[in-house]
Amino acid sequence: MKIIFLGTGTSQGVPVLGCSCETCVSNDPRNIRYRTHVHVQMGGLNIQVDAAPEFRIQALKHAIPKVDLVILTHGHSDHILGMDDMRRFCDFRKGEALPVYTNEDGDERLRSIFGYAIGERPKVPGYPAFLPKMMPPMLELADGVIHSVMQSHGDFETLGLVFVEKRSGRKFAYFTDCDSVSDEAIERARGADVVVLDALRERPHRSHMTIEQATAIAGRIGAAKCYLIHMTHEIEHVRTEVKLPRNVRLAYDNLVVEV
Repeated sequence: MKIIFLGTGTSQGVPVLGCSCETCVSNDPRNIRYRTHVHVQMGGLNIQVDAAPEFRIQALKHAIPKVDLVILTHGHSDHILGMDDMRRFCDFRKGEALPVYTNEDGDERLRSIFGYAIGERPKVPGYPAFLPKMMPPMLELADGVIHSVMQSHGDFETLGLVFVEKRSGRKFAYFTDCDSVSDEAIERARGADVVVLDALRERPHRSHMTIEQATAIAGRIGAAKCYLIHMTHEIEHVRTEVKLPRNVRLAYDNLVVEV
């Protein structure tokens, strides 16, 4: 299984417009963060989890060859506004719509923003085509299984995901945009080779976990390797990472992890 971190930042991205803080003026490329989204290669499947506004840029950079299905963790703009750039991957499918698995919030936003693209085939040649589906608790695919759990994100709910690759048995847990991780999700993630957790900043926030909270969850899961994502410009990479446990690292844009 391969995990490509296409973006690891918040809805503002980093650098933040008009900001001259230590992180925003840094020359360290790990402090440059597109909006959070990730690409997962599981067996022969290419799975796109969310599609930030920078999706096209990153798909080109990483030469993503295809997208077999999309999972939208929720419908917020920083996770969905890159969806139109999926149109080329629909072309590769000879016009067959991309299945998009999501929750009720994601379904509503997908239909309201991309109404022109909802259907089994493109309405006009060259348009994208999306077939929305409710994400089940267990999505069985040819090359593995994806488990989903609901998690709190302030006034919203988002999807937490656990991938289990059929061929290798490798497990990958992905919990973005959440203010906590439920006992159910922790149990589902136990034994994961890689765990990815939302960790906005060090100060508390009503709809995201802090660095401290995420680190505690990594400990409860017993993660051999944990990466933190969805970070604001308050998180300077080197200065923050040196304070973390050895099994907890900060993810960064263009990081590729193979398990």
